Amino acid sequence: MTATAAPPGREVGARGARALVDLVFRARELSLVAALAVLVAVTAGINGNFLSGQGVEDILLNTAILALLAVGQSVVVITRNIDLSVGSVVGLVAFVTGDVLARGAGLVPAVLLGVAVGAACGLVNGLLVSFCRVPALVVTLGTLYVIQGLDHYIAHGRQINAVDLPPALLALGNGAVLGVPYLPLITLAVMLAVGAYLRAYPSGREFYAIGSSPEAARLAGVPVRRRVLAAYLVSGGLAGLGGVLWLARFGTVVGDSANGWELLVVSAVVVGGVAITGGVGSVYGAALGALLLTTIGSALVVLRVNPFWQQAITGALLLLAISVDRVLAVRVARLLRKGGRR
Repeated sequence: MTATAAPPGREVGARGARALVDLVFRARELSLVAALAVLVAVTAGINGNFLSGQGVEDILLNTAILALLAVGQSVVVITRNIDLSVGSVVGLVAFVTGDVLARGAGLVPAVLLGVAVGAACGLVNGLLVSFCRVPALVVTLGTLYVIQGLDHYIAHGRQINAVDLPPALLALGNGAVLGVPYLPLITLAVMLAVGAYLRAYPSGREFYAIGSSPEAARLAGVPVRRRVLAAYLVSGGLAGLGGVLWLARFGTVVGDSANGWELLVVSAVVVGGVAITGGVGSVYGAALGALLLTTIGSALVVLRVNPFWQQAITGALLLLAISVDRVLAVRVARLLRKGGRR
C-alpha cells in the first residue's frame, strides 16, 4: 500500500496557517517588551531615580527568583498541567538549606541538598499526576499545604539569620560581576538552557505535543507519563534552586518564606504568553512576564501608589492574558481548519 501525498494547495495552506500561528504568538512576546518599555519610560519620566543604578539592580534581583520559578512552571503548564506547590517548596528549601549551613555544612553539599529536596517534591507531584492520574490542581494544592506544614514543623518558630550563614552564600545573593548581579545571570543561564531544549530537541517538542493533545501525543508514541513526570521534576528542581537563591538573597528566613508566591508565578507564566490550556508559549515569554510584574510593583512603589493596586493590576493582567489566549486559540483553530481544507 502506498501513502497518498497531500494536495499541494492543502500542504501550502497548512504551512501558511502554522507560520501565521508562530507569528501571532511571537508578537505576544514582543507586545510584552513594548508594554515594559512604555512602563519604564513613563515611570522614569515622573521619577528620574527609577532608572538609577540601584533601581535597575533592585528590579533585576527581585525578578531573578520569580523568573526562575516561572521557567519551571512554564514547562509544566505547556503540558496542560499546573504546579501550585512552588512557593511552599521555596520556603521549605530556604529554611532547610539555611539550617544545615548554620550547623556547619559545606556550601556545595547544602546547595545540592536544596535542589534535591525541590526535585523530590516535584517527583511526588509528577508521580501522582502522571501515573496515578490525579488532577494536577488537586495534587499540587494538597502538596502545597503538606509542604507548608512540614516547613513549619521543621522551623518550629525558629529563624535563620544572615550571621549564621557563610559569606560565600551571601555574596552569591548580593554580589555582581561587571556590575551585573549573580542572581539574574543564573536565571538567564537556566532560561536559555531550558528554552533551547524545548525548541531544538525532539523530546523537548514532545512537551508541546502533550499540551496540544495528550491523546494524540500518546497515539503518536510520545511517552506522555514520563514527560509529565519530567516537567514536574524540572519545576521542583528549579523551585529548590530558587529556595537556595532566596536564602542567599535575603539571608534571614522563617518558616513561611515565599508564602503566596505560587499564584504570582502562575500569573507571570500566563501573562508571559504560556497558554493555561497547554501546548503554547515559551520560557522566554514567562521570564518577560515575571519582569513585567516585578517592574509594575517597583513602579508603583516609586510613584507612591497604594500596594493594593499591584495585586489589582496583576489580577487584571491575568484575566486579560487568559481572554487573549482564548480568542487567539479560536482564531488559530479556524485558520488551521481553513488551511487544511485547501
